[in-house]
Amino acid sequence: MSFLEKLQNQILIADGAMGTMLYSYGKDSCFEELNLSRSEQILNIHKAYIDAGADIIQTNTYAANYLKLGRYGLEDSVKDINSAAVQIAKKAAGNRAYVLGTLGGNRGIKPKSISMEEIKRSFREQLYCLLLEGVDGLLLETFYDLEELETVLTIARKETKLPIIAQVSLAEPGILQDRTPVNEALQRLEGLGANVVGLNCRLGPHHMLVALEQIELPKRAFLSAYPNASLPAYTDGKFHYDGDADYFRRSAAEFRKQGVRLLGGCCGTTPEHIRAFATELKNSAPITEKVVELKPKKIIVEDRPAKRDYTPLQDIVKERPSVIVELDPPRKLDTKKFFDGAKALKEAGIDAITLADNSLAQVRISNESLGYMVKKELGMRPLIHISCRDRNIIGLQSHLMGLHTLGMHDVLAITGDPARVGDFPGASSVYDVSSFELIQMIKQLNEGLSFSGKDLGQKTAFSIAGAFNPNVRSVEKAVKRLEKKIAHGADYFISQPVFSEEKLLEVYENTKHLKAPIYIGLMPLTSSKNAEFLHNEVPGIKISDSIRERMAALHDNPLQAAKEGVKITKGLIDASLDLFNGIYLITPFLRYELTAELALYARQRACELRGNSDVETTI
Repeated sequence: MSFLEKLQNQILIADGAMGTMLYSYGKDSCFEELNLSRSEQILNIHKAYIDAGADIIQTNTYAANYLKLGRYGLEDSVKDINSAAVQIAKKAAGNRAYVLGTLGGNRGIKPKSISMEEIKRSFREQLYCLLLEGVDGLLLETFYDLEELETVLTIARKETKLPIIAQVSLAEPGILQDRTPVNEALQRLEGLGANVVGLNCRLGPHHMLVALEQIELPKRAFLSAYPNASLPAYTDGKFHYDGDADYFRRSAAEFRKQGVRLLGGCCGTTPEHIRAFATELKNSAPITEKVVELKPKKIIVEDRPAKRDYTPLQDIVKERPSVIVELDPPRKLDTKKFFDGAKALKEAGIDAITLADNSLAQVRISNESLGYMVKKELGMRPLIHISCRDRNIIGLQSHLMGLHTLGMHDVLAITGDPARVGDFPGASSVYDVSSFELIQMIKQLNEGLSFSGKDLGQKTAFSIAGAFNPNVRSVEKAVKRLEKKIAHGADYFISQPVFSEEKLLEVYENTKHLKAPIYIGLMPLTSSKNAEFLHNEVPGIKISDSIRERMAALHDNPLQAAKEGVKITKGLIDASLDLFNGIYLITPFLRYELTAELALYARQRACELRGNSDVETTI
């Protein structure tokens, strides 16, 4: 008798976590590789779950696909690892339990980080390995991305008539990260041929039961649930779960009440948790009727656009010449010079002051705090750079929500220089996301949805700049990156400093088709040493030979060298304004007097080009 036939009349108990058990034994690498190197250990864990009362066990293959094994250099071992996993599980099961071939989701909080074509190829390879070994069914588990699960379920259903269990994981009870209500999602999976649909991972018994309250009994399929033991804790460098087995025993009846017919465990669960479920429910009759008060199909954030009390920079620079200036937050706690500079730049009439986010991985005062102070105390418009290097996804969203709350809506999304180039070369570079994904996520906040798809209650109003590095061998390739950033939601661009008229013309010719405007970066050189350092050691900056020679000629005259740097930049401003509306001045070493002079010059030149010499009434 198949386990589907048994589910017609009784509740079956599934096993619990494999990874949790292995981690508790001190294993902290590729758990799936242990099918080859520690097969006896895997065998014993399977037996422990069966002895605890599990009717169904799953193979140790959750991450045994090409994409995930590639992290360990094991991408060529897909067949060996999956085949061994099934053989071990079948040996443990004998005639006492059914064996499911497990295939896990690949996409998480970054749904588009892996292409669907890659997922399809990887899934098919693992699927065939499991089917060839003769599993009793398939378990598709821990899928946060519904598109991915629907895609692989469709493939699996075409390839086999074996029972398929399809389980989603929820960012919050009742709703998937793409805002699909869980009841609707499970109905769609049932329609694609899943024999059992349900939930696993992420939620403990309490919140999983909250989610199950919103799920109707499937018409043809059965319902499953594999809750986590609890929320994980982190002590002395190790993760652990404190949820006790008796709590599982007490919650078992509620799972039955919600219509669950296949009940197992996910992260943090052990044979004791499974024994607790089995003690209460093994062979129990399932319920056949359930009344559910369905919530609206979609939670729609209010449709009206977010309120803006300002004109976005991308609109300003489309209408007229615009000057913004970068003034780095200081590396020490004395902020007098910084605010003196900010005041001078305000008097120069700039449109925004931009504040870098620990550029070159050098620790500086928080740009968020200084941005708020220049906005509140000086009435200036801050443009906040946001690097992916220093914050994980949690920190990035929190940071952006804080900026919104403080009324700072202009941001530049950048990947960020790696930590090893800065003050603390041993520090971790986070890079949960790249600048592309960060832009996309900020755009999602503008729709009133968090990075995980939760309702934020209101929409943010961020104007999003993307970084542009024209100082590369192939400007055409760099422009392709701009096009990709536009596709992800970038509103306009800010470039790395340009140091030649030839480069300005090249950039113009290659970007004139773009609808998103560009602020061209210009930075006054202060000395020959400064020019050589920037040219040879700073990523993304190249200075022409002719300019380096002009600066080298004034090697022994620092005052004159700085004047020459300003003169060079004025020439580049003239050339830029013939091609672009946006000028982005970068202040070197907090020498704000240089960029204040250049900002005034840029405004005057813009007025002359427009036939208006009155600076005060223009920019």
